[in-house]
Amino acid sequence: MRPAALMLLAEAEALPPILRTLDEADFHLPTVLPGWSVRDVIAHCSGAMHHVSAGTVHRFTPEDNQADVEARREWPVAQLISELTEGYRTTAEAIDAAGGRLDGLGLGEWLHGGDIRLALGRDDAYISPGVEYAIDLVVERSVALGAPQLSVTVGARRIEFGVGDPMGRCETTLAAFLRLIAGRNPDADSYVLTGVSPGDLVLFS
Repeated sequence: MRPAALMLLAEAEALPPILRTLDEADFHLPTVLPGWSVRDVIAHCSGAMHHVSAGTVHRFTPEDNQADVEARREWPVAQLISELTEGYRTTAEAIDAAGGRLDGLGLGEWLHGGDIRLALGRDDAYISPGVEYAIDLVVERSVALGAPQLSVTVGARRIEFGVGDPMGRCETTLAAFLRLIAGRNPDADSYVLTGVSPGDLVLFS
């Protein structure tokens, strides 16, 4: 299967078991996505993957996304988690069949798992299972979108991001790097960036 599909299958095994252990109050915790709680992010992901599986993909505008959240507002949490879990598996199949066309969507859904973990205070927020697939997809997407070229140092690891001028450098952690490309505003002391601005790295809104 395509890496983007394997990434979602890894998330299907990792995130739902965490969600099933939460108290009701945990689902109302705020996330880094303005106005959305943990429950809202789950509903968004669940709705988005339902559309992929059903062949009814919309434009994923803020209005479309909010409509998916509102459509699930009265659902029991167990029903939401069930749809999410099944969505990971059916969307992985659709991504694999699409031959690359839906890879970006798969990466976006995986990153939302990080948004949920961050709200729950977990250390593995953006470095959960599937992270190696995510890094490869980030690099691929950065080139396809013509992002500025950036040499990223994560410990002893070097990640080459983007293409063309200007040339920047970044020293950071893997989690902070993923938050940067997702526009999730990591703590300023978690990275050192020269030659480009944080906004130049954003691949998702």
